[in-house]
Amino acid sequence: MTIESLRGDVAIAGVGQAGLGDATGFTEMEILVQAAQHAVADAGLTMQDIDGICTASVAATMWVMPVIEHLGIRPTFIDSTMLGGSSFVAHIMPAIQALASGQCNAVLVCYGSTQRTSTVNRAEVGRMRKHMDPQPYEAPYDPLSPISSYALAAARHMHQYGTTREQLAEVALAANQWAQRNPEALAREPLTLDKILGARMVSDPLTVRDCCLVSDGAGAYVLVRADRARDLPQKPVYVLGNATAVWNRQISSMHDLTITAAQESGRRAFAMAGVTPADIDVVEVYDAFTINTILFLEDLGFCKKGEGGAFVSGGAIAPGGRLPVNTNGGGLSCIHPGMYGIFIMIEAVRQLRGVAGERQIDDAQLAVVHGNGGTLSSQSTAILGTANTL
Repeated sequence: MTIESLRGDVAIAGVGQAGLGDATGFTEMEILVQAAQHAVADAGLTMQDIDGICTASVAATMWVMPVIEHLGIRPTFIDSTMLGGSSFVAHIMPAIQALASGQCNAVLVCYGSTQRTSTVNRAEVGRMRKHMDPQPYEAPYDPLSPISSYALAAARHMHQYGTTREQLAEVALAANQWAQRNPEALAREPLTLDKILGARMVSDPLTVRDCCLVSDGAGAYVLVRADRARDLPQKPVYVLGNATAVWNRQISSMHDLTITAAQESGRRAFAMAGVTPADIDVVEVYDAFTINTILFLEDLGFCKKGEGGAFVSGGAIAPGGRLPVNTNGGGLSCIHPGMYGIFIMIEAVRQLRGVAGERQIDDAQLAVVHGNGGTLSSQSTAILGTANTL
């Protein structure tokens, strides 16, 4: 068996969300269970059909066990690998291998967070994370993490390639314009470039509008073998490629602040799928900060290194632009409950199903989903396609 031989063997059969934006009165486990139930029902299955589980949490190292308990399942495949926000894209390959080998028949990938409304003491959680996730070259200086790390990457990109604050603002503006077409988006009030550029500075050169939302939310999707997916209610969305790469944990350990491991994960995912960036109809990338979108468009091969700022200018990634990017509004304007990766998977599935409403991309056949975790640390790329792409 080769990686390439797994192309199209598995499909996403169901997706679900819950507690988007503000989930006051609910715990993160409760909204996770709701999202999971929605995804399983969307797939035309019952929870008793689920015999594989992938999940992760920032707050709990053994998170998968209470999730299994709450869902009432007894899985034969379990993956709780924690890579930050890319986890729910990285979970795809182990799930594909488990399904292909017959270890299980239906895998539920799920996540939930009440980051916005939780009554947990955030300062205490921050201290716990520093203990569980040591970063010895950075922690002693107590940076404003993760914002200052991404600001460092943005500043370097500006210095090295001439990227401008206006180009960063174009990313935020495009996300806002997509969000205006999405009734589920949290931040739909129209913005202008002037408003974005004039927003409060958080960590130079990033303003508050260059930074993702802080929201609640849960998401889930269900993976099954392709032959089974064809008999289920929803239009299958096939996994054509997936790869994950990690080159560093701390941003101070990056060899080049403008080059991420997305270069590797993207190259391998595209090779498995047998397609190129020029073939892609819609792109969903983890935009925790505006610099992310520019870096990932470069590293995934949609433009050359250093040309990302010019590439996004003039509304190129906004509605009506040459490349639809983050069509739900992204982490910048739609939702960002701690880890965002599962929501870009859901949006890509909706686009390929053709059910994205006002923001639907005409005849979308191929989508790239790219997750990011840590401080430009973990990178995972997935290529999804319709039956026409098999």
